[in-house]
Amino acid sequence: MKDAANWALNVATLRGASYGDARIVSQRSRALSTKNGKVGSAADAESLGMSVRVIANGAWGFAASEDLSRSGVEATAARAVEVACASARVKQKDVQLAPEKPVIAEWTTPHAINPFSISVEQNIDLLLKVDSELRSIAGVTLAETNLNFHRDEQWFASSEGSDIHQTKYSTGAGYTAYAFAGNEIQKRSYPNSYGGQWQNKGYELIDELQLVQNARHIAEEAVALHHADRCPEGAFDIILDSSQLGLQIHESIGHPIELDRVLGMEANFAGTSFLTLDKLRTLRYGSDIVNVVADARQEHGPGLGTFGFDDEGVPAQCTPIITQGLFTGYLSSRETVHAIGENRSGGTLRAEGWNRLPIIRMTNISLLPGEKPLSLEQLIASTDRAIFMQTNRSWSIDDKRFNFQFGCEIGWEIKNGKRVRMLKNPSYSGITTEFWNSLDAICSRDEWTLWGTPNCGKGQPQQVMGTGHGAAPSRFRGIKVGSAYKGS
Repeated sequence: MKDAANWALNVATLRGASYGDARIVSQRSRALSTKNGKVGSAADAESLGMSVRVIANGAWGFAASEDLSRSGVEATAARAVEVACASARVKQKDVQLAPEKPVIAEWTTPHAINPFSISVEQNIDLLLKVDSELRSIAGVTLAETNLNFHRDEQWFASSEGSDIHQTKYSTGAGYTAYAFAGNEIQKRSYPNSYGGQWQNKGYELIDELQLVQNARHIAEEAVALHHADRCPEGAFDIILDSSQLGLQIHESIGHPIELDRVLGMEANFAGTSFLTLDKLRTLRYGSDIVNVVADARQEHGPGLGTFGFDDEGVPAQCTPIITQGLFTGYLSSRETVHAIGENRSGGTLRAEGWNRLPIIRMTNISLLPGEKPLSLEQLIASTDRAIFMQTNRSWSIDDKRFNFQFGCEIGWEIKNGKRVRMLKNPSYSGITTEFWNSLDAICSRDEWTLWGTPNCGKGQPQQVMGTGHGAAPSRFRGIKVGSAYKGS
């Protein structure tokens, strides 16, 4: 692999590139699902290829190929330089990269059990056990389960002298129980919606999730929702569970802080951003207890945004995004960081695979837990009247990430510090900065979970990337509740 990278870099340099990097990526994935007692899908895929990224005449060039023969590699590098030279004819200004020391390193996701060491038969058997538990509850009309493993091994080399080999493993699992009655469908998901929980771990995550043990309770809630009252409408205090808050962070903080969107370099799939450069260190993003970081380091946790180095060789870092409510940072790359007056990349450039150009992506964008001990039950007990909402069901946010509406699978009315009744179809809406400024309580570290979002789309051609979002249950004051499911 090192030879192939060197072939590419040598050709790029000889043809006039002032900078070049090569990424050779080997990927393997396994995706399994069941539906109502039968295998829904089973796929095991592998991919191997290489990309070359260069700067020539002050412009970027990129090319990729699955041909790793010497002639194939050299042709790919030559094509990347040709693209750069063509791009230079219409450039507005020369590409400038922030300095970065070359790195020689090996890094692997900490994991106890290689997920691919567990047989497909064992995987399917587990899913069918969960499926059976879900469908044992009368009223469940559809049970869906899924299990996913991924290995991403990458060799990175640059003309500046970096030589990095890293291997990332991720595991994901979850299920949903649907109950259809009359003209209404209710659902409950575990441990989260849209595929469950995903982390950069091995198979040990599956044991930690206790999938079989929680199945009946989840199915019972799906059926019970048909008999629950509809969530009331009006201005209420709300408490969000950590998984819903993770998606709130993703949509109303994670996307708008992507500096390429702010600069107008990228606007596909997730829009632009209301966070123009003048708002850095001046905008009151949230209340004084709002502290958000972009942290790709292993010590932050096994998030899908955790790695050793990004895809241009920058080590994982922690960037303060919101500090005591003040907006303090963006997600940046070596090319974009000069726009905010910094001299080093935030280390967030990543690509979905070997045939995609790296772009700015979320790492682990996390709301730090409260400093004082506070459990979810203590938070509820301290609340006079509120709606507690769990597990995302739907979301909508405008292309600048400012106006939003979210629906959840289940809600609970809180009165005088107690849950008094189950509520169906809860939803809430708001404006990003007003919403985060209404946050007045965050549970402590014991309630904090680093959730995985495996399906964040961005770019064209689209790239799907995994991100992480740490959160603990939190309370927001005076939020607009209801209207998303009128008539239900």
